[in-house]
Amino acid sequence: MKFNKLLKFAAVSLASVTILAACGGNEEDKAVETSGTTDTQSGEVKKVKVAYAIGWKPISYQDENGEAAGYDLDALRLVDEALEDYEFEYIGTTDDDLLIGVEQGKYDIGVKNVFYTEERAQKYVYPKEFLGLSSTGLLLKKEKADIKNLVDFATAGLELAPIAANNAQYTVIAEHNEANPDNPVKLVAGDEFAVDAVQWVNEGRADGAVALEPVFNLQVIDEKGPYHNLIDEVVYNEFTVIKTWPLFNKEQQDLANAYDEVMTEIKKSDELNQLMIKHYGKDLFEVLETVTR
Repeated sequence: MKFNKLLKFAAVSLASVTILAACGGNEEDKAVETSGTTDTQSGEVKKVKVAYAIGWKPISYQDENGEAAGYDLDALRLVDEALEDYEFEYIGTTDDDLLIGVEQGKYDIGVKNVFYTEERAQKYVYPKEFLGLSSTGLLLKKEKADIKNLVDFATAGLELAPIAANNAQYTVIAEHNEANPDNPVKLVAGDEFAVDAVQWVNEGRADGAVALEPVFNLQVIDEKGPYHNLIDEVVYNEFTVIKTWPLFNKEQQDLANAYDEVMTEIKKSDELNQLMIKHYGKDLFEVLETVTR
């Protein structure tokens, strides 16, 4: 499919150059900006700018060659491969720039292990089909390993490492507190989108932190991880599994619809299952029936 897409794009480009040459247009006339809003009925292959956060290996990151890598990116490549009318361009960036850029139209899509929140739903288009699943848990000192979930954490009177208010992990804890007003988790809004959870917990600056299992595994469990020396000092206790999504700019509803159509078919195969095993070491789709968020 991708080969046909490239041929179609080449043919349209050649025709455009021929027309411009015949008209004798100047350089400014020839400068045509492509975006994700071109009508698919024209037969043109639309360039789609996909922003991804570079700091979330193995979810989304840049490999040693500077290429987009991780579960979210490989999952989107399956979509890109099936959409002949679109050509995805992957752009690595920060968490904050991704969120602001997709909202303002600098990017058409953004991926970074995104959770659903009502606040974000006002700013972006969430498709109908989620992209992946995220194991979310508490990172704790080993002596607190008996703390298995948020209720235990709150009951023990412990305090979390700060979480930025625009980080969806903050919303997860806030929702828990709303459902448990008599036993809320101590939660402080931080200035940074994400703090170094391992350092905060190991150094005693916080009693625990919200963490993602694949990131914990890469940093602590992996023998090459930057905090592997702390493998006997800290633990990860999963308290939930959460669906993750791509974010679409508000003007990209047609693109989101196309994504939904393709993703529905992809989920009939085991391709996402295999990607999850490749990047996370296990298939979270096996517990999908228990996922409530």
